[in-house]
Amino acid sequence: MNTLRNRVQLIGNLGMDPEVKNLEKGKKVVHLSIATNDTYVNKEGEKVKETQWHNLVVWGKLCDVCEKYLKKGTEVAVDGKLTNRKWEDKDGKLHYTTEIVVNELLMLGSKGN
Repeated sequence: MNTLRNRVQLIGNLGMDPEVKNLEKGKKVVHLSIATNDTYVNKEGEKVKETQWHNLVVWGKLCDVCEKYLKKGTEVAVDGKLTNRKWEDKDGKLHYTTEIVVNELLMLGSKGN
């Protein structure tokens, strides 16, 4: 049952090209965002489409795959864990963000996309 704790699986389209940062000692990190869509019928009988945006963080060897093959609009399936972090900007203001740290990534769609 431990494998079900803090696990996120999403399928969506990239909202931006991968943002690759080269770190010390040859390490990389990639930041991405994906959009997931949900459709429902409201009380007036109208079909409503809602889009949710999710911030993704990729570490390790998977960064090379992201950098080489992914671009804005690519449909992907991701598996990872939800994380929250906070940081202080140069003015001393605290900022908070929720991200999905990706463990696995699958490119969906045709090779032409």
